[in-house]
Amino acid sequence: MSKPELYISLIVGPNCEWDSYALRSSLEYFGARVNTYAVGRPQDLVDVLSGKDREDKLDYLILNFHGDEGRFCMPLLGEDVYEVGEPREEFFDEQHVRRYSKLDNVRVIASGCTLGNESLAKAFLSCGTRSYLGLDDYIDGNSNFMFVVRFFYERITNRKTEQQAFEIAASMDEETAMYKRYCSS
Repeated sequence: MSKPELYISLIVGPNCEWDSYALRSSLEYFGARVNTYAVGRPQDLVDVLSGKDREDKLDYLILNFHGDEGRFCMPLLGEDVYEVGEPREEFFDEQHVRRYSKLDNVRVIASGCTLGNESLAKAFLSCGTRSYLGLDDYIDGNSNFMFVVRFFYERITNRKTEQQAFEIAASMDEETAMYKRYCSS
């Protein structure tokens, strides 16, 4: 087995399974090693963001979730099912990110609608994220998928820098232009 081009963790939010399968297949075809995590409860996301359940070798963390108003849509559980200290809200927001995340030098792509909100991006950057890519509006699912695939195609196959790959992927159409890129200082 040859050395992977990139190490990627794909975090699959509720009702995001099908596009995640397609995305994983594409990324592996390009030569990335992809570890997939399904989020069935809020603690699953907390464990990945905190590093409790995440590989040490990681270039990109893709958060494939539905988003609303700059917040991640979370699964709702019965009150008696939640673990002690587990977030119980319908949404996972910037305050949760600051509270639970330890993402030293990890690059994050949040591929859900409105997850490119500046305050959410700043929360990720304050937790050590090297760069953060996300949408500042509501996007068509096919366009969203195409942005991520094109971004990694350019990074891996054409050896583009992150900025170059971002510019190419964002320039495909009006929908993909909704992606924003934030970087740590």
